[in-house]
Amino acid sequence: MPNESDRRRVVVTGISAISPIGLDAESTWSGLLAGISGVGPITRFDATDFETRFAGEVKGFKPDEILGKKDYRRMDRYCQLGVAAAIAAAEHAGLAERPADPLRTGALIATGMGAIETIETGMETLLDRGPGRIGPFFMPMMLANMASGHVSMRLDAKGPNMATVSACASSAHALGEATRWIRDGMADVVYAGGCEAPVSRLSVAGFNAMGALSRRNDDPAAASRPFDLGRDGFVVGEGAAILVLEELEHARARGATILAEIAGYGATDDANHIVQPSPEGEGAARAMRLALEDAGLTPDEIDYLNAHGTSTPLNEKFETQSIKGAFGEFAASLPISSTKSMTGHLLGAAGALEAAISVLAIRDQIAPPTINYETPDPDCDLDYIPNAKRPLDISAVMSNSMGFGGHNVSLVLAKM
Repeated sequence: MPNESDRRRVVVTGISAISPIGLDAESTWSGLLAGISGVGPITRFDATDFETRFAGEVKGFKPDEILGKKDYRRMDRYCQLGVAAAIAAAEHAGLAERPADPLRTGALIATGMGAIETIETGMETLLDRGPGRIGPFFMPMMLANMASGHVSMRLDAKGPNMATVSACASSAHALGEATRWIRDGMADVVYAGGCEAPVSRLSVAGFNAMGALSRRNDDPAAASRPFDLGRDGFVVGEGAAILVLEELEHARARGATILAEIAGYGATDDANHIVQPSPEGEGAARAMRLALEDAGLTPDEIDYLNAHGTSTPLNEKFETQSIKGAFGEFAASLPISSTKSMTGHLLGAAGALEAAISVLAIRDQIAPPTINYETPDPDCDLDYIPNAKRPLDISAVMSNSMGFGGHNVSLVLAKM
């Protein structure tokens, strides 16, 4: 179990999620266990002429009701999602009414792409109406750190504050670095996670241009199919997830409900290619081994692994190899699933969402499935929990995230 050294221990006392499956953590979790896909036709813009015409959109989100009719207009959608999720996480942790010391409270909210909708509409305004029509809030709205900034103002977090940007590993990095803040004594409480709103014309067109997205337009719900032989690309998704990380004794002193411990964090880079994993998943395997070492665990003590599992041909092949490289003989008996099969890929918010899912898996002692798994791939020959949830004895979970640029992050979450 987690290393019992003298270092400050970091626990999770609150979680939130806004996803294509639900507007909160519990509805997202119940949808995942039921094997529900949140993927459908794009409604945020007219996708008629696009090669991919579907995505994982958040449905029914009303930022004006959560953030106020004036403030929400000064935020890009990615920021609206992140701030709303942080408010919900604070409420879940019992910090909304009784906040921690502001000077000892931090925020580390990640994004991979940031304010792409604001940038897109700003460029349209510039080209169609001229430079004098760009609004005064355009520049602050487009910044990748603005979700962290707004969270600090909303929740009176005056401690360390920043945003990590490392493509699809962004929010996993946020959780890992926030853990280090607390371990190192820089903060007692940190709102950490990620937010993303990439369902835009420019984003979808760009991913189509590089051949990254599925084009299964006739059956969007079946398009995200990690580890399946018929996978043809990922499905872009939007949403946010925020975890309240807290120093163990601080949490105990205020009577907080402790959901799990952030026991291990490993981060590496492939130094290989801008978008392709390193051969045999060598970089990701190192991240997993570092996370295990940080947690003081052996491979056989991980009971479930939430895979990066993007539904792209290369990722699953190399992630399977990396799991074998890190877990050795235990890889064959390790239950693994990719919840991106249901949520789509939330890019910079994916790691935080999947960490929140891992916490709920520990709480309820059940692992969500990989849906749309129909045809086994000879290159992917592990146990991917196909198509139906699975009750398990779960004491420790590993959650993997990987991003363009060769970034790899592994987190280990443990039962308290």
